[in-house]
Amino acid sequence: QVQLVESGGGLVQPGGSLRLSCAASGFTFSSYAMSWYRQAPGNERELVARFSRLGFTNYADSVKGRFTISRDNAKNTLYLQMNSLSPDDTAVYYCNARDVGTTYWGQGTQVTVSS
Repeated sequence: QVQLVESGGGLVQPGGSLRLSCAASGFTFSSYAMSWYRQAPGNERELVARFSRLGFTNYADSVKGRFTISRDNAKNTLYLQMNSLSPDDTAVYYCNARDVGTTYWGQGTQVTVSS
């Protein structure tokens, strides 16, 4: 059974940091491109950062220089280090695994940036 379980969300003040984790199971983690998406109320789900299975990363322009995606294939875990958070980063953050013809989603974790 495939599972993607996000954790690490919460309430943080502007300028603060959070580290999200996504624990994966039920598939060959190292063979999949792993990504973080987010969805704010009233908005479409958008790509935040992607870590390809070959080690390439890319980021949304809005998070470049503030967020860092990483993965530990030995632990089957994806991370997102988020620094200098602003209220615009408030959203539900989703973990995504993708291979040719296959996509898996986690249930999401809420990140709220507010004073």
